[in-house]
Amino acid sequence: MMPSVPSIRVDLQLIADMIEPSSRVLDVGCGDGALLDYLVQFKQVTGRGIELSTDGVNACVAAGLSVIQGDADTDLFDYPDRAFDYVVLSQTLQAMHAPRTTLNQLLRIGRHAIVSMPNFAHWRLRWKLLTEGRMPRSDALPHSWYDSPNIHLCSIRDFVSLCREMDARIERGLFLDQIGTRGASDVGLHSPICWVSRRFFCCAETEIPMGAARRDLVPATSLSGSQPGAEAAYSRACERSS
Repeated sequence: MMPSVPSIRVDLQLIADMIEPSSRVLDVGCGDGALLDYLVQFKQVTGRGIELSTDGVNACVAAGLSVIQGDADTDLFDYPDRAFDYVVLSQTLQAMHAPRTTLNQLLRIGRHAIVSMPNFAHWRLRWKLLTEGRMPRSDALPHSWYDSPNIHLCSIRDFVSLCREMDARIERGLFLDQIGTRGASDVGLHSPICWVSRRFFCCAETEIPMGAARRDLVPATSLSGSQPGAEAAYSRACERSS
């Protein structure tokens, strides 16, 4: 009997949908291993993880996952080139001491890098800052300014610009609203999930409550390099969302 498919967060499900079966996957900052466990069970990937917290590592090991304790800011340099098909960095980039260096390492280690981070320029966050005069908080950004791990804040437009500087090209875009359903590209959205490589870049936007399960999702829009103006069109869409 096939095991029942577990409910995982919508953003993690989207990441899982981007990954081909039987791939080699490194999950950087894998937390309790929810994504890695799903990929191993239902996509038969060869999965590895690196996690900073002791609690996260213990949870992963208890689930039978191959995870080591390490710091992505320093330990990614130890991995060989193209050791994995996919390297995942979920909701962690903004906490890295050197995000551009981290992205370079992800792209060096894997054929593809899948990255998600909060969109700090979402209109609700801007409105809170304007009307309340305080650093905004949300479901995706629950920390106060003095204890937040987020040290490099960026908008969607900032990230698109960085990808251009790094010769990463937009491949497709997925857009989700704060409850995990597909939204139009011109709707204000909270945080992006991005697929990056030296050849292409894919971004999906989402603010996902931590307990949310997968809902029916519309397939991604493909913006491959063979489509004239695809990158520019997607960039404009990202700018409207930011």
